[in-house]
Amino acid sequence: MKSKLAALCTYMKGKVAVDTLDEYTYISTENMIPNKGGIERASSLPSTQYTQAFDLGDVLVSNIRPYFKKIWMAEYSGGCSNDVLVFRASKGCDPTFLYYVLANNSFFDYATATSKGTKMPRGDKTAIMQYEVPAFDIATQQRIGRLLKGIDTRIVTNKKINDNLEQQVQAYFQELFVDNADPAWTLGTISDLGTVVGGSTPSKSKPEYYTEDGIAWITPKDLSINKAKFISHGENDITELGLKNSSASIMPEGTVLFSSRAPIGYIAIASGEVTTNQGFKSVVPKPEIGTAYVYCFLKHNLPVIEGMASGSTFKEVSGSTMKNVPAVIPDTETLTCFNDFCAPIFAHQRILEEQNQSLAALRDSLLPKLMSGEIDVSAIQL
Repeated sequence: MKSKLAALCTYMKGKVAVDTLDEYTYISTENMIPNKGGIERASSLPSTQYTQAFDLGDVLVSNIRPYFKKIWMAEYSGGCSNDVLVFRASKGCDPTFLYYVLANNSFFDYATATSKGTKMPRGDKTAIMQYEVPAFDIATQQRIGRLLKGIDTRIVTNKKINDNLEQQVQAYFQELFVDNADPAWTLGTISDLGTVVGGSTPSKSKPEYYTEDGIAWITPKDLSINKAKFISHGENDITELGLKNSSASIMPEGTVLFSSRAPIGYIAIASGEVTTNQGFKSVVPKPEIGTAYVYCFLKHNLPVIEGMASGSTFKEVSGSTMKNVPAVIPDTETLTCFNDFCAPIFAHQRILEEQNQSLAALRDSLLPKLMSGEIDVSAIQL
């Protein structure tokens, strides 16, 4: 049995003064993480006096580009931009259940299909409320919510562990190579740390150049959606034929990917052999330098690299610019000490990210089946 989304919730339209907010309590489409990743700290506050309000337990969904699947269940009260839809569960609807109704991929597919606009499609608010939802009693709603929330809680816990590990790595880099840098270390360029490799896009008019299971091919968009530290594949793979008929190069595991335009500064580590499009100037580390140092060096020096970018329409870091970014080459003993420290941390972070990918896949597999009644929630044990 089905009903309309309007039976479960309402749109909220309250206002809150911007001067009562900070970068943690203000939510915009920019600081909502794709693929149901929640939120991150806002980079700035709006210049208006008031903005849209939300309360604890409300469900926030980005109303721009629904296919990015940006959603968050509010853990506190705050304010959000007008491009964020605020849903509040009606009486008889469990708020956590409402969140998972809206987190279902079928909802985002529906919102995308009924959206308006081409360059930056927005969900149609009237059509969204006509979305068909399952009609479950409150007890079943709560059971479904608890089950799925348990999976997401584990994902969040893993992310917090990884964030803590990342802070340890960055702090140790700061201690060794910034605060206690040896004046005797050689000053060179990124080319002394590794080989700078650009990318290429095989012709989009040739479908035989692309496949679902082939050679990994990464774009900046992939890193904007996948916020993980390690990446093995993007949205599309390319074929051997596509590789042959482009100037893309296969780079080894451990390559540090660096997006050089639109935007500059997405950084990730290849967890297998990969290629990229032309939006990257990646670095294949020299064996004696190591992935850990190159990765941390790029993160630490991102402002410097951004400052070296050029272009009128949009800023870009060229291959020659990237190769000539100033870099310090520490002594072998200090590099070995740093790499030995980072090796088990990076390995653990990669395991936790892989766990999260599996957990997210499990959640996304269970969610539509629970919503359709195909699987009885009372029969599931995790």
